[in-house]
Amino acid sequence: MPQRLIEEAQSADLILHAGDWQTMEVYQEFKKLGKVIGVTGNVDTPELGRFLNSKEIIIAGGYRIGLVHGHGSGRSTEKRAKAAFSRDEVDCIIFGHSHIPLLKTEDGLLMFNPGSATDKRRQKQYSFGILRLGDKADFAHVFYSDKD
Repeated sequence: MPQRLIEEAQSADLILHAGDWQTMEVYQEFKKLGKVIGVTGNVDTPELGRFLNSKEIIIAGGYRIGLVHGHGSGRSTEKRAKAAFSRDEVDCIIFGHSHIPLLKTEDGLLMFNPGSATDKRRQKQYSFGILRLGDKADFAHVFYSDKD
């Protein structure tokens, strides 16, 4: 895990993970850093699939936060993530899969993809997200070039 991620996770009240842990060992490493809520992704082991759900709704600071990986077929990752909560009342959706950082509001719904802290794919930098809850939900990306 990148040092920057470790430092931020250790000071967080809650760690949210949008899937692609790959192994139970990665989940256990995050648990050493703090309280964790996560969902499964498309490259996760069957063991993680028995342990974690494919979607979660987290209530924190008066907000309802949808958490999903966003993999599947048809439509974009963002649209699949939004569709996963079409029958739920959420204030924002955090999703992964594409590894492409995104922060936007559409139809009053905040959509946030933190990117990836370890697999930037076609992105210039690695990234993860920080969410601060108060009078409003404040989402921010943390970008860095070296994952050590």
